[in-house]
Amino acid sequence: MLKEATQRDAEQIAHLVNKAYRPEPSERGWTHESELVSGQRINSEQVASLMSKNSSVLVAYEGESLLGCVHIERSEPFCYIGMLATMPSLQNQGLGKKLLAAAEDFAISRYGAQGFKMSVLSSRPELLAYYERRGYRLTGTTHPYPTEAGVGQPLDANLQVLELIKQNHVSA
Repeated sequence: MLKEATQRDAEQIAHLVNKAYRPEPSERGWTHESELVSGQRINSEQVASLMSKNSSVLVAYEGESLLGCVHIERSEPFCYIGMLATMPSLQNQGLGKKLLAAAEDFAISRYGAQGFKMSVLSSRPELLAYYERRGYRLTGTTHPYPTEAGVGQPLDANLQVLELIKQNHVSA
């Protein structure tokens, strides 16, 4: 079941995101960044702050089990999509694609998005290729890793964040 998250989901979302992005070696799926960044990716307070008038988190549950999540934030005329995460044991089964498509649909219906923006770490060519297969393109804009954001510390001082964009091609 896919739904919009509430504050009550924040702790489970933080746990899922940390497990997907920075798991223990025995739990790693293909999307982790443990060799690139140390520390937690997010905490429950940071997740809760993402639920506001111009920002939402979609979650996929099966019963009481959180399977995946994705964050959508209004940033006119585009929406920022981030924090796409699925349980490592469920990766490569299509859930991430479904969550990304749902996030794009939500961004259009809720915020009137004309397109989508996202960020990928420069040392993640396989993840960049994943998003490019879904219509995202590099903008050429890069940023240093946001150490001040409380999302972990890069293990390589040269780690950059690449910006991607996708135009919404809805026919009028």
